[in-house]
Amino acid sequence: MSITEDEARSVLRTKGLRATPPRLAVLRVLSEATSPLSNSEVSGRLGDNHWDPATIYRNLVKLREAGLASVVSRAEGVNRYVLDPAYGDGHRHPHFVCEDCGRLECLPAELTASMSMEGPWSLSLKKAMVQLRGECPDCLQRDAPSSH
Repeated sequence: MSITEDEARSVLRTKGLRATPPRLAVLRVLSEATSPLSNSEVSGRLGDNHWDPATIYRNLVKLREAGLASVVSRAEGVNRYVLDPAYGDGHRHPHFVCEDCGRLECLPAELTASMSMEGPWSLSLKKAMVQLRGECPDCLQRDAPSSH
């Protein structure tokens, strides 16, 4: 779900944040993303700009602290961010991390649908980062012995 610049300004104001150009840009990149993004991936999507990676990182942290972004993966020690569910697509589902190429992919929520969402663990389960690790289909295919 992509948001307009005016919508981004409004969302930032409701959270008491100034609508600075880098903050608007980071918020819009997160709104357009179809998978979680790291600081370097956000910087890459912003293209040729005058903001250093530290500025991008500080804005990601500020958006997270304001409840506008969430960290949904910490694979390999790298935080990957999404727009918070209240403002985005409700990005609470499992992810797959390829241990070979580092690819991070969203997986269907049906994988965790059987987990009970009632009782003392319900909130913990709803907020949990579920990550499966292994080899992605591309790496498995690449490593498969040839049948020739």
